[in-house]
Amino acid sequence: MTTLRLVEITVDNVDDACDLKVAKRQRDYVSSVPRSLAEAYVQPDIAWPRLVYAGKKLVGFVMAAFDPDNPADTYRHYLWRLNIAAKHQQKGYGRFAVEAVLAEARRRDAESVTVSWRPGKHSPEPFYLRIGFQPTGEIDDDGEIVGRIRL
Repeated sequence: MTTLRLVEITVDNVDDACDLKVAKRQRDYVSSVPRSLAEAYVQPDIAWPRLVYAGKKLVGFVMAAFDPDNPADTYRHYLWRLNIAAKHQQKGYGRFAVEAVLAEARRRDAESVTVSWRPGKHSPEPFYLRIGFQPTGEIDDDGEIVGRIRL
């Protein structure tokens, strides 16, 4: 069985990270890894970006935000980004990445984690619902549905 692991982004793997692409049909639903890394760069105190490896192969990217003092409850412990490479989807790597974020949130004594998604034909909504996120009834500033999972 292939060992799955999260790895911090470094000078040695940032180029590979920036080359990671989701399926074309999903590009309207998730920002690119380079954009995510730029957002992490300007918010280093809250951003938690990681690469997902299956053995030695880069298969994905996940980024969370841990900002327990944020006045908006939605953004205190937030699954900010999830990108699984197009040819590596449907293999459990996304679930592994989300579960790793949930484990990190538990380690930080979070009571819940939120995520948001844009509805549509290729939306990640069914994936997040299968994992256990439930819509809160809130719509974020980008018009996305906010979901929450209790830890």
